[in-house]
Amino acid sequence: MKNYTSINDIENINSWIEEAKEIKANPLKNKKLGKNKTLGLLFFNSSLRTRLSTQKAALNLGMDPIVMNVSGDAWGIEFGDGTVMNGNTAEHIKEAAAVVSQYCDVIAVRAFPSLTDKEKDESEQVLNSFVKFASVPIVSMESATGHPLQGLTDAITLAENSTKKKPKVVLSWAPHVKTLPHAVANSFTQAMQKMDVEFVIANPEGYNLSKEITKDTPIYHNQEEAFKDADFVYTKNWSSYDDYGKILEVDSDWMITKNKIGDAKFMHCLPVRRNVVVEDAVLDSDSSLVIEQANNRTFAAQLVLKKILENL
Repeated sequence: MKNYTSINDIENINSWIEEAKEIKANPLKNKKLGKNKTLGLLFFNSSLRTRLSTQKAALNLGMDPIVMNVSGDAWGIEFGDGTVMNGNTAEHIKEAAAVVSQYCDVIAVRAFPSLTDKEKDESEQVLNSFVKFASVPIVSMESATGHPLQGLTDAITLAENSTKKKPKVVLSWAPHVKTLPHAVANSFTQAMQKMDVEFVIANPEGYNLSKEITKDTPIYHNQEEAFKDADFVYTKNWSSYDDYGKILEVDSDWMITKNKIGDAKFMHCLPVRRNVVVEDAVLDSDSSLVIEQANNRTFAAQLVLKKILENL
């Protein structure tokens, strides 16, 4: 595998899940694989789990991770082609990506969408510019439209906790005070489409994800109907896709409660706003898998890095 920028880079998700379980059981088994290899972690946006878990994964493989908060510490980077750089940007991505490639054997990039320009966000300008101009493998630590490390993590967590051959999994929208990206929801949807599950999406009118992502996945606008017989409820907020980046007027009753989900396992990528997205009674219950998900972030990242290192 050259790059990991999408869930669709996974050919067989079931074999990946099994390999991730093996890594989790013995995380230092491949400690020598990354010896004398450097992982560059470039953050255009804030992070907690992604930053720490990817660093931990690199260390488990014997790699040397170096971290840069690009937005605050680097020169302003220009991504446009043919741009006259007489403004705030001092360095072009063509030079920046080439230079970082001299220092790192693998580059991981995290860059959020603007949520104002759909066409630009869907072009994945930042991520694809690194893929184009870097001479080393690129890993997405979340981009404008996807979060493939989280999607793989969620697939691993769900597989570990499933007691049925074909569980029912619901991705449910929930309220939030800010406009949030579609990335996590997109990658979770793509991951579930690769697994043997009964998968449905629940969201209010006006909050359908891109049809390019959902394809033929059933979409419910009645949350309680979608939750019927659910084994897993994965919750995430996202802004409107059709009315791009906007928060529409929606009843706060879409918040996740224990009464709604019953005995279903609860999943969320974190961070999560308590008693806005989900009530305390869910997060503090034995049904919550959020801490286990966070733990699995290390092993998802480690699996991706292992596959890349094996091809260097």
